[in-house]
Amino acid sequence: MNSQRIFSLAKKDLKKTIREPATLFLLMLFPVVLTLVFGTSFGAIGSAQSLRYKVGLVNLDSEGPYPSWSQNFLGNLTNLSIFDIQYYPDNETAQADLVQGKVQAILIIPPNFGESCNSFSIAPTQPSLWINTSVSLYLDSGSIFATQAVLPIVQQILTISVHGELPELAPSPIRIGSPSLISSSKLSMFDYMAPGIFTYAAIFITMTVAQSFATDRENGLLRRINITPTTSAEFMTSQAISNMVVALMQVALVFATAYLIGYRPNTSAFGFALAFAIVSIFALCNVGFGLIAATLAKSSGSATGLSFVFIMPQMILGTFLGTALSSTAQAIGKFVPSYYVTDALTSLLLRGAPTSSPTILLDLAVVSLSSFASLIFGILTYQKYGKS
Repeated sequence: MNSQRIFSLAKKDLKKTIREPATLFLLMLFPVVLTLVFGTSFGAIGSAQSLRYKVGLVNLDSEGPYPSWSQNFLGNLTNLSIFDIQYYPDNETAQADLVQGKVQAILIIPPNFGESCNSFSIAPTQPSLWINTSVSLYLDSGSIFATQAVLPIVQQILTISVHGELPELAPSPIRIGSPSLISSSKLSMFDYMAPGIFTYAAIFITMTVAQSFATDRENGLLRRINITPTTSAEFMTSQAISNMVVALMQVALVFATAYLIGYRPNTSAFGFALAFAIVSIFALCNVGFGLIAATLAKSSGSATGLSFVFIMPQMILGTFLGTALSSTAQAIGKFVPSYYVTDALTSLLLRGAPTSSPTILLDLAVVSLSSFASLIFGILTYQKYGKS
């Protein structure tokens, strides 16, 4: 490939983008306005939703003198349709899955759980004879629904397991200690939505790329390029470079706007840089989708409509909208690249997961492969249809 031809074409596309006010608004101002609207509207609003939560459980009382109490507690938890109990041998293994979002909560039953329950059963009106203990509960800070719904449910089941009923006032030798709940409660609705919003903003570059490419064809520019020595690979590479520069500016604006309105990600500078890189790679994936849509379309208008074939599934299934969908729709969402971007950003920015987390690395690999595949398919499509 000739690098001079590639960068000349990329420079031409950048100039055209800068000189077109409507394109600049859609690429630059729209993501900023989107971030501002959601940031100000959902800065302090929370809501609960009935979902099914995966709860990791570590039972340290299984070898205790009174194991029936913990078994009763576990039975009551298992009977709840809202909980999917997953057993772990130790806290370290469970914490590793929590930070990657594989479970929404971890419940640790202490070694003296049965003794504490038994002491209450023997002398329910004499607190001085009780053996006090604490059940540890860790919540996924990346799930607003888990942080709001899991604790009261577990507290209610614990009370019933100890007392045999749910009294109005329930003094008990067992309490739930949850240090993670304190930090989670400080997060706003926007903090939970932000990873999906960053993904959401990058999706729309598909439409602008499709419109630009189709307009060039209508104006005869592609026909003139086709009679030059420029190859399909060189032309597509120039398109990818020019739009990647625009995407980088777009991502930077979105992150900067969110930061200015008070968004503070729970990650290091390196984690923030990785999040920026993941969204940028995802933008490249959408550049590929836009090129494919424009190549197959006959006009700029039809290119816009065809681009929504790629935009809508990603927007609905793979961004912050996905959490409100059914379990079936969420499972289908795993087939769109945006799902893995939002999943990686949630782990990085909300859970504070390390950048070497297997989940994040898997998400990055899927997004990278999707970007590579969309560009390769775009080149092949252009070779077959774009020159006609």
